[in-house]
Amino acid sequence: MIPLIVDLETEWRGGQNQALLTAKGMRESGHDAQLVAIRDSPLAQRAAQAAIPVHQVDTSAKRARAALVLRKLLSQSQFDIVHANEPHALTAAWLAGAHKKVPVVAARRVAYPLQKNVIALRRYRTAKRILAVSRFVAASVVESGIPAGKVAVVYEGVEVPPMVAGEARERARQRWSVAADQRLLGCVGYLLPEKGQETVVRAMPAVRAKFPGARLLLAGDGSCRERLEALAKQFGLQEAIIFTGFVEDVAQVYAALDIFVFPSLAEPLGTSLLAAMAWGLPVLAVASGGVPEYVDDGENGLLVAESKPDLVTDGIVRLLSNDSLRENVGQKARRKMEGQFSAACMVQNTLRAYQEILSESRDG
Repeated sequence: MIPLIVDLETEWRGGQNQALLTAKGMRESGHDAQLVAIRDSPLAQRAAQAAIPVHQVDTSAKRARAALVLRKLLSQSQFDIVHANEPHALTAAWLAGAHKKVPVVAARRVAYPLQKNVIALRRYRTAKRILAVSRFVAASVVESGIPAGKVAVVYEGVEVPPMVAGEARERARQRWSVAADQRLLGCVGYLLPEKGQETVVRAMPAVRAKFPGARLLLAGDGSCRERLEALAKQFGLQEAIIFTGFVEDVAQVYAALDIFVFPSLAEPLGTSLLAAMAWGLPVLAVASGGVPEYVDDGENGLLVAESKPDLVTDGIVRLLSNDSLRENVGQKARRKMEGQFSAACMVQNTLRAYQEILSESRDG
């Protein structure tokens, strides 16, 4: 099978990581997966480093240019399927008339209703299948008017790293100047209102009242950074909260943490939360969006009903107060990721969806 994965984003976010993991995993499984990506984007660079064929597109008028590239590729090569990994890619595939030549699948990572954008809805309807990253997202797609039979849930996957040895953990903590006796909480993601980092900052004074050595690491950048830094100063937490900005090697963040906090208000799935669980970290998350589909409260993590400072404080204090609880939920979180949410699982589930689509096309 020769899938052509298209992603026209210029930044490196969860979706681009999934595109890379999908292409790598498929090639390792014997399928000649190739990519269409923006020239010199992080995805294009990392794919090239992984020896994945990349057809690069200039960033100006990227959808129109990508459509030309797709039209040419589909006329010259025997691709079996086009996988539009994000909305710009789906537009490019639609402009190229890709759906008239091969089956098109469209990834869907957000739960915004499609009814508000008639043109977007029309383009999603040209796809043979929409691959939703959670049941929460799948429901929103069906509610937008897409037949349920055209929607499949393929959970995103993460690489499950080796268990962190003591020396590696110590080096990671030294990078952020965290002492051995300090408890380090952390979030990974863009600093945006909907990500809820402000809730954790507001929870920190109460947490530190009970655990004075507790610190918070916020890995990522975004429009809320200035506000969050001002809030930290207002609470006198300048030394307690670490703002790292964008971190290229995010593994160094997970390796340093004691607890991962995920306060997002309505996350479609939560790739950084999946990654934290794969690292075996005890996690505290808001029971919204797709999160309850894989975090079982009290089993492989803790859930709070809303992204509110008092609820987050209670959850953090509960984890900090109970060593055996932290160890137990962390171990079960890692096993959950290995069994159902690894990159290998995601690749196999994607391939299964491709094969179903191709079978339907042959029978039709």
